[in-house]
Amino acid sequence: MRTLRPTTKVLPEDARTHHRAMVLQRLFHDGPLSRADLARSTGLTKVTVSDLVASLVADGLVAELGVRAEGRVGKPATLVGLRTEAFQVVAVDLAADAVMHGAVLDLTGQVLERRAAPVDGRTGQEAVDALVTFCAELVDAATQPVLGVGVGSPGVVDADGTVLEAPNRGWFDVPLAATLADALGLPVHVANDANTACLGEFTYGGADGRGLVVLTVGEGVGAGIVVDGSLVQGDGHAAGEIGHVTVVDERDAPGTSLLAPPERCACGRSGCLETVLSVPALRRRTAGLGADEREQVLAAVGRRLGIVLAPVVSALNLSEIVLSGPPELLDGPLRSAALDALRERTMPVIGGRVQLRMTSLGEDGALSGAAVLVLSGQLGVT
Repeated sequence: MRTLRPTTKVLPEDARTHHRAMVLQRLFHDGPLSRADLARSTGLTKVTVSDLVASLVADGLVAELGVRAEGRVGKPATLVGLRTEAFQVVAVDLAADAVMHGAVLDLTGQVLERRAAPVDGRTGQEAVDALVTFCAELVDAATQPVLGVGVGSPGVVDADGTVLEAPNRGWFDVPLAATLADALGLPVHVANDANTACLGEFTYGGADGRGLVVLTVGEGVGAGIVVDGSLVQGDGHAAGEIGHVTVVDERDAPGTSLLAPPERCACGRSGCLETVLSVPALRRRTAGLGADEREQVLAAVGRRLGIVLAPVVSALNLSEIVLSGPPELLDGPLRSAALDALRERTMPVIGGRVQLRMTSLGEDGALSGAAVLVLSGQLGVT
């Protein structure tokens, strides 16, 4: 489990909440500790730690686990630990074009129950209603009290969990977190699906947080970015909307590109990266092709992806790019061509070091990240 670098100052009125999160972080990352251990590792006084531990025990989040055997003179220390089995988290990933993926997890990120529900082409309010029903089914499947619900949604999502713009779902200014919270009676945290997948990869996938991009390829295309241990949000919460960079336009002469002519995107423009790299686009372009032709088309898409990524990698000096999506489409000619094109267009000191790989977490990456949304939002644990 990894820790994101905090990006905001702690105000005096937030001190107790901050100190509580510090204690929970240490117990979450390091396992059972004594009160003295917690005081040393957090820099808090023993009195403050004792008060916080008592409060956490009363809330049912922490339990005393007995004394630690020590070979020293004096009273043995009593260990306290996070009750990771006492609460559960519901996580939902909406990145795929045809299916909503969901799971019930414990507080360590272990998947306990896995569910899926078809999208059936629903958009707008119908898609919201289907999501509410799906989340309710997952909550009912939980066997312990649910700490909260985390959702990775396509599109631009603000800090309050409002989907400002998700063209593929027909969502514009949809207060998704508030709507789900009202329907479920639970805390709900919603973030962009690529950012959510990035949190999962950084937290559980062993990714390097010095310079990381997780590219999610599903119904659309998005990117989550972590630089120097901090998740990049950008102005207007739209950092990583790489799917709407134009990669094919009318100036591509017919016959000069396997990807021409440009196609209309859900955002209203033509030739966006999503129109060639999204899962529906890849399936459409490769349907009925022989093996050689299929490889050529996938490599052509990969080359366009590498061209798009090159300036991003150079500007941020990224060390790792992780692809999240169907491996049968992404892992092979597409990934190889993308890496070749990226390295051709960057300085050797940058491009020669960058890695481009598939996610190590499979479909659980975004679900794990959605669970991190809840842990962070409810407990302050990152």
